[in-house]
Amino acid sequence: MHRIAVVGHGHWGKNLARVFFQMNVLVAVCDNRLEVGQVVVEQYPGVEFIVDYEALLRRADVNAVAIATPAITHYEMTKRALLAGKDVFVEKPLALIAAQGRELVELARQRERILMVGHLLRYHPAVNHLKHLIDSGALGKLYYLYSNRLNLGRFRKEENILWSFAPHDVSVMLYLLNEMPIRVAAHGGSYLHPKIADTTITTLSFPSGVQSHIFVSWLHPHKEHRLVVVGSEGMAVFADTDPDHKLRVLKHPVEWRERTPVPRLTEAQSVPFEQVEPLYIECQHFLDCLKTRRTPYTDGEEALRVLEVLEACQHSLNQNGIPRWLTHSSSSTYFAHETAVIDEPCEIGIGTRIWHFSHIMPHAKIGRNCNIGQNVFIASDVVVGNNVKIQNNVSLYTGVILEDDVFCGPSVVFTNVINPRSHVSRKSEYKSTIVKRGATLGANCTIVCGVTVGRYAFVGAGAVVTHDVPDYALVIGIPARVAGWVCQCGVRLQFEKRDGFEHAQCVQCGMRYQKEGEYVREVSV
Repeated sequence: MHRIAVVGHGHWGKNLARVFFQMNVLVAVCDNRLEVGQVVVEQYPGVEFIVDYEALLRRADVNAVAIATPAITHYEMTKRALLAGKDVFVEKPLALIAAQGRELVELARQRERILMVGHLLRYHPAVNHLKHLIDSGALGKLYYLYSNRLNLGRFRKEENILWSFAPHDVSVMLYLLNEMPIRVAAHGGSYLHPKIADTTITTLSFPSGVQSHIFVSWLHPHKEHRLVVVGSEGMAVFADTDPDHKLRVLKHPVEWRERTPVPRLTEAQSVPFEQVEPLYIECQHFLDCLKTRRTPYTDGEEALRVLEVLEACQHSLNQNGIPRWLTHSSSSTYFAHETAVIDEPCEIGIGTRIWHFSHIMPHAKIGRNCNIGQNVFIASDVVVGNNVKIQNNVSLYTGVILEDDVFCGPSVVFTNVINPRSHVSRKSEYKSTIVKRGATLGANCTIVCGVTVGRYAFVGAGAVVTHDVPDYALVIGIPARVAGWVCQCGVRLQFEKRDGFEHAQCVQCGMRYQKEGEYVREVSV
């Protein structure tokens, strides 16, 4: 069981404390205001109130902290928590200086700690549905995105409106587009406090040609959170403050008549999606990452990219809107060693690292935050998801699909033809091989083409997989056979028969499973 302390019980810390208390993982609330103590004791029975942050970090019974203090304190408090060996959830922004953000990311990596940043909209069901619409081509070629995040009040003195409101929209736009801007410009006005902008309008230009603008303000008569995505085949509107129609789509809003665009006024259709509180999803994701030690969707690297954009916008704002060119381009939002060969066009997600002597062929698609080891070959039309780790000397041939969080050990072998002959061309007979989310392929194993390796399955070193592998299965041998079952965190499961079914609970992370025949599924606690 993970035991979490919320640090800061102000405007947003109250919400974090509420949700973590509902999840039965909140053990303490830390705040330097003594008057908060009575509120904590009354609202959260059994939860301890603590004033001394250092004393909290010394406690062995607290393994993670959620920091919701003023933005100016995020860097220092996150650093102290990481140095104390705690996993950290910190509200946005990660820091107010990109260099400090980089320091925190590196510190979390060195200490092997989870570092997650509270970019809440990344967990909003409507935003994720919007991402699906974009990726599926439902809106066609994207042209333009614009967002309004407006409200009256909550004026700050330690940060301006750009750093207070815009991180949400920058994070969402980077997520939806899967690319970093190459040029930004920001204009603003300081009306209530000298040198603290109350309103800003920011424009971003992306390598794909997509343009966007973000309008944020504390001087607006009513609250409005709206994001509009404009494509060749339709428009989508995400209106977070609309209680009834948070996501709507307008198909074919423009017609061409005699080579002239004419608006086509039709009613936008409301898009249904799962109605779950985004903060609950975000907090649950943090708990899942604590259990499985996997990288959060909004990890330090993702937060650092947002910081880099905000910092460039701030420079432009300081210079009265003079555009700033970001030092990275579409080919440098990822890292590739100078010996690696990248054949364009291909898609490589932000934060991915490609190491010595690796070769990426045209039309390959690689997701975000992947690590591609030495001497790796990725053929045309191969699809690699997010946070995939491919160790040295692995070749992925056309037809291979690796979903998110897959691990490929050294010298894993894939094939794509069942009966190859040097003198017979069989390109039209390539078979698809799918490795599902979270699966691990041990060193020197062979995956014969045409099979599916299930979610969080574990293929032992040297095994030869000739048939589909069930979810959570541990397979070993030649040919590979099921030898047991493993948790999402990689620990072997022991099943016991009860109530007509076989049940297991992971001894390390506590996740529960039920086995029915040769199939295993996760059971909600």
